[in-house]
Amino acid sequence: MSSSASDSEIQSIFSDMEAKMGKSIDAMKHNVNGLRTGRASASLLDSIRVEAYGNLTPINQVGNVSAPEARLLVVQVWDKGVAKSVEKAIREADLGLNPSTDGNLIRVPIPDLTEERRRELVKKAGEYCENAKISIRNVRRDTIDVLKKLEKDKQISEDQLKTHLEKVQKITDANTKKADELLDEKSKEIMKI
Repeated sequence: MSSSASDSEIQSIFSDMEAKMGKSIDAMKHNVNGLRTGRASASLLDSIRVEAYGNLTPINQVGNVSAPEARLLVVQVWDKGVAKSVEKAIREADLGLNPSTDGNLIRVPIPDLTEERRRELVKKAGEYCENAKISIRNVRRDTIDVLKKLEKDKQISEDQLKTHLEKVQKITDANTKKADELLDEKSKEIMKI
């Protein structure tokens, strides 16, 4: 006779599922925060990697990024030798930015967004949302597989499996809704002139 799964084992399965889904939402948040809206924000450059010292390094590890004005970002690099690499990385990041270097200081003026560019950014935010949802569905599938195996191995009953599957779906729906809300919020922010 096989032993039944303890409440703590089941709780652990759900905690793991919620943590993984939370990471999907966090990744989406990080990605959409990197999308440009009409005003300067230091987080705009977060996703940029700079060729420095033989490695691709996050921009915030080679200098300070600040937004001294609504339409200007400034990157103060710590090593003048990487300034050109930082400028190149910003220019090639597909953010529609045109930086200029003056010694250790890189000025990044933030131009007004065109209607077309706004639509592209909303589309990109939509892609980030879809990726988060795919990730959430994958976590759901993996959790369901674990629970079905417990039922198959007679560690939980059919009724318990049904109850747990309903809980899996509720958590999945809640996280999917969070992703949609994030997308909606960011889309409004991007389209606001």
